Amino acid sequence: MLLGLLVVVAVLVACLWLLKRISAPRGGARGLRVLGATPVGQRERVVLVEVADKVLVLGVAPGRVNTLHTLDPSQLPGLQAPAGPTPETGGFAGRLKQMMEARKHG
Repeated sequence: MLLGLLVVVAVLVACLWLLKRISAPRGGARGLRVLGATPVGQRERVVLVEVADKVLVLGVAPGRVNTLHTLDPSQLPGLQAPAGPTPETGGFAGRLKQMMEARKHG
């Protein structure tokens, strides 16, 4: 009975690993950065996205994404990406990085 339980657990672990591998996004969003977003309805929003050397103004709704306008980054002076927790300001990622660096050096 213990052997059967171990086989079932092993099959579950293998299925979860396979599911994770299949559902992982391929290639990622390199070179893509969301600069900001604002809601304009219950489920609609306008999003600024920087791609390569252009800034796209996108209208996003359930099941649809439309390009509303294309800008050069020089037309938006002072626009920065939203600030998230950095290693200097704390947060889980910062604490993890500090701990890993401390482990490397000491």
